[in-house]
Amino acid sequence: MDLVRRLQLRDLVNRDDNLLRLLVISVLVFGTMTVLNPDRFLTGLNIDSMANQFPELGILSLGVMLAMITGGIDLSVVGVANLAGIFVALVFTKVMPADAAGAALVGWIALALGVALCTGLAAGAVNAFLVAVVGIPPILATLGTMQLFTGLAIVITQGYAVVGYPEAFLALGSGRVWIFPIPFVVFAACAGAMSVLLGRTRFGLQLYVMGTNLRAAVFAGIETRKALFKSYLLSGLLSGIAGVVMISRTNSAKADYGESYVLQAVLVSVLGGVNPAGGFGTVLGVTVAVLSLQFLSSGFNMLRFSNFAKEFTWGMFLLAIMTLNYVQNRRRPRREAARVQSIATGGAQ
Repeated sequence: MDLVRRLQLRDLVNRDDNLLRLLVISVLVFGTMTVLNPDRFLTGLNIDSMANQFPELGILSLGVMLAMITGGIDLSVVGVANLAGIFVALVFTKVMPADAAGAALVGWIALALGVALCTGLAAGAVNAFLVAVVGIPPILATLGTMQLFTGLAIVITQGYAVVGYPEAFLALGSGRVWIFPIPFVVFAACAGAMSVLLGRTRFGLQLYVMGTNLRAAVFAGIETRKALFKSYLLSGLLSGIAGVVMISRTNSAKADYGESYVLQAVLVSVLGGVNPAGGFGTVLGVTVAVLSLQFLSSGFNMLRFSNFAKEFTWGMFLLAIMTLNYVQNRRRPRREAARVQSIATGGAQ
């Protein structure tokens, strides 16, 4: 029994190597930006600004992570978020009476939030049907639906931004719960729920098993289609939530808002240790990764780096982490064999 426990402890430390490395990098980035901008970066105003900015990308990254754990990917997250945001905007600008107030206004806001969540679920269901039922490869299916949802949003808005929301709704993007910005609280709630779902439920275990070995999952009696369908539904739901956060923070809904978020969400997931081939990924890793990119982005803005320089640095950042992870994963089987032998020998003694 002692041998089994020692093996489990070694396995935990080994699996968290990527996370430990990312934590170190995140601290280094934070420290570097603090040294380069001592009077601006490490201030309450900047920290508050970062806490308002990263949640929307963080929520989208959670959706991408969920799909990647199964061995797939969801490239439509931004298209779904923008479509959900546009429908919310239309509820306020086209349906809600201009004189709505009090309980009636609360009811309209609740309706708009419900529309956003239903839009996310409906879009997720389209992705789920194409991937889980029809069997189209996820990268092709979600690339197609990304264009579909974005095109639908453009048709609805004619390419213009939809603005003009109640102040009570805009409080979701600018208000606070105690000292924490509401967007940060929303991200924390989504991250907590995802952590419990993936780490403490049968459904989460099924997703990891499917991503590790789909054939083994089938032989284990897992209803792979059903689990895959649910995973894309949840990814769509997270995108709908991100859409609400985006429009409440910017006070506008547009079909092409946050186009770069697609690649950034994939970047965050990979940086966070999610295996692109499926089978491994943690909410904590994604959270640390999105914070690292936010530190870089805020620091670059203060240093007045161009957007081209930021994209170049993010790309180099991704390649460096992926290379380190690849080298480590290639060496891992040999190290594990040596560790097991060493522990077993020590246990026998």
